[in-house]
Amino acid sequence: MDRGDLKELLQPVEADLEKFDVLTDEFLKAESDLISSVVKHLLRKKGKRIRPAIAFLISRTAGLEHAQMVEAALAIELIHTATLLHDDVVDESDTRRGQETVNYKWNNLVSVLMGDYFFAKAFRLLVETQSSELVRRVSYATEKVSFGELRQIEETFNWELNEDEYYNIIRDKTAALFSVSSASCAVLVKEETKRINQFGMFGERLGKAFQIADDILDFVGDSSKTGKGIGLDLLQGKVTLPLIYSLREGARDESEKIIGTLNNGLNEESLNTILDFIHNNGGIEYARERAAYFGKDALEFICEFPKSRYRESLENLIQFTINRDN
Repeated sequence: MDRGDLKELLQPVEADLEKFDVLTDEFLKAESDLISSVVKHLLRKKGKRIRPAIAFLISRTAGLEHAQMVEAALAIELIHTATLLHDDVVDESDTRRGQETVNYKWNNLVSVLMGDYFFAKAFRLLVETQSSELVRRVSYATEKVSFGELRQIEETFNWELNEDEYYNIIRDKTAALFSVSSASCAVLVKEETKRINQFGMFGERLGKAFQIADDILDFVGDSSKTGKGIGLDLLQGKVTLPLIYSLREGARDESEKIIGTLNNGLNEESLNTILDFIHNNGGIEYARERAAYFGKDALEFICEFPKSRYRESLENLIQFTINRDN
């Protein structure tokens, strides 16, 4: 599914997303040429807006409304953007979403400080919602993202990383923001804690499916669509599910040989060897099955709500998240 198809399936919350875009433009105006230039650069390629889209769709599906839902959605998306600005510095990335990263176009200092600026702007928005519970939950989610990123760095080049620990890492670094985004409207309208947590669990499962699908793209993605080359995660020592499964299920001598290849550093030839190993041992298929599993769990939650165009769109968005090619 391409971006045009995504826009079509998000049609039921188009008005919400338009309000989101208007607030984004207004809230990020700054009396600084540098900040304005960076913001303009970032907004040129806004991404899929998956988190705000999910927040709007799940709240509409559940029949929940709150006047400051857009502010909550923007705050969480700003936190997400801040983490990307910092990640690009850590990963020394030069492109994201098909354009130059801030650290490449300007420098690392600008990228880090713009990330800090977005964090500050996000929490200013959260305070304006006057929901201490939302501030608490988003603060905790942000802490989990940082912890997950640090755990991923800690496990860099650890080819013995197991599947359970992989899930723990992606639960924190990716699914935490999906979770709090999905629960945000329930928090704002002061649903019972048990109910809020159910919305959060829906988002966590969807976030895990999203990250697994993203990790699959490192092995099979079209670089013209993903904006990054095949095997980039491997080159950076990131251990993801397709490799974890293949090393576990492959013949011992073959897996040991692959680990030796990984430890010796990758070039084009050895990368192809690794990719063949993963394909031949079912790593891609298994990862797709696990993404579908978490997606199915998310779908089960929304089945309790009446059928509507919002629920149908959310169901399609979940499928898009699992099967996307960029």
